[in-house]
Amino acid sequence: MAASATSATSATSAASKDPTLDVEREWFARGFDVVIGLDEVGRGAIAGPVAVGAHAVGADIGPFPAGLRDSKLLSEKKREALAPLVAEWGQGVVGFATAAEIDERGITAMLGEAARRALLDLHAAGVAVDRALIVLDGSHDWLTPALRSPLNIVTRVGADRACASVAAASVGAKVARDAVMREAHEAHPVFAWASNKGYGAAAHYAGIAEHGLTGLHRKSWVK
Repeated sequence: MAASATSATSATSAASKDPTLDVEREWFARGFDVVIGLDEVGRGAIAGPVAVGAHAVGADIGPFPAGLRDSKLLSEKKREALAPLVAEWGQGVVGFATAAEIDERGITAMLGEAARRALLDLHAAGVAVDRALIVLDGSHDWLTPALRSPLNIVTRVGADRACASVAAASVGAKVARDAVMREAHEAHPVFAWASNKGYGAAAHYAGIAEHGLTGLHRKSWVK
């Protein structure tokens, strides 16, 4: 197993929209027993939390659920149907950071904090996070600055499409955050959060113009 914690970038463009376990198996072959995929949801919303999914798979993991893809490539109906199957495949959790935290500390810092919270939950569930290889979707390592101790992290462009563990994290995070926003819609229906999930849709801005901001809005983001 690689002994030192590292942060590296492997840029790739996935030829297919369907993920595989090829990347995870590469890291298993290098000595890691667990690979944890990370992906964020809600970075660009103007209301609601940001969510980071963390999905851990071991070297003995079986085939992933049929139809698994990056959450952005799936309809809401398909994501909701896949979510319980994904939950049974590997071990997944979702960490959140609130709108108020984002206003106070900025989105990049709170992406890292949400991920740290998810990893703490995985650790509490018995996953050896400190000995795992963590695959972070994208080219920027926003996790390391939030950590108290270094971890084994690689960034990978297109990991949400190429890596099944990251696609699973994406689905878990999207379904969990959508549920939060649907619940918030019940208290604040004027913003149409059930449909726009806190993003800057016309109906959302119309609600702001008429009713102002709530505690769930990222106030520093609304112009």
